[in-house]
Amino acid sequence: MTEQSPLRIAILMGSTRNGRFCPTITGWFGEQAEQYGDLAVDVIDLNEVALPDTLIDDNDPIPPQVEALSARIHAADAFVVITPEYNHSFPAPLKTAIDWFYAEWQAKPVGFVSYGGMSGGLRAVEQLRLVFAEVHAMTVRDGVSFHNYPDQFDEQGQPKDRVGVNGAAKAMLDQLCWWARALRTARAAHPYTG
Repeated sequence: MTEQSPLRIAILMGSTRNGRFCPTITGWFGEQAEQYGDLAVDVIDLNEVALPDTLIDDNDPIPPQVEALSARIHAADAFVVITPEYNHSFPAPLKTAIDWFYAEWQAKPVGFVSYGGMSGGLRAVEQLRLVFAEVHAMTVRDGVSFHNYPDQFDEQGQPKDRVGVNGAAKAMLDQLCWWARALRTARAAHPYTG
């Protein structure tokens, strides 16, 4: 892989609830990532992946859906997590998805798009920063958050304040891509041993 290869960005949909708003926000952010340029985008819907809830011991066979998702996460240069806030935290299926893997996350950057009530999902993001640090991923400072999210989108699923949120998405992607290139180069020169 050369420095000129497109960055591979995996967008992880963190909600699996019935009636979830996550697809609307993911659709908008996916458009922002596609327009950003020179990115290969992989949207990972945890509802479709259907990971087992129970983790396995070291000697147990790896479930096929875990192997399939491992390949996608391993291939990514960076991640964007789309997360709601449930009870001042992030959804349990998202934690399960993180916990199934370890080396796949290492030395890669993670950005966040959050949504919720008054907090806009920021409490979920702060907790996710701790979790991703534990698997040796590095989170970028800037993100996008939607406070009182149902009021922030129109009937077509587009943000009402397109200038503001599209600018926030670009700022986050700028940081994410800078770190993704730097860490991809570093991993190629010196494999990470976390």
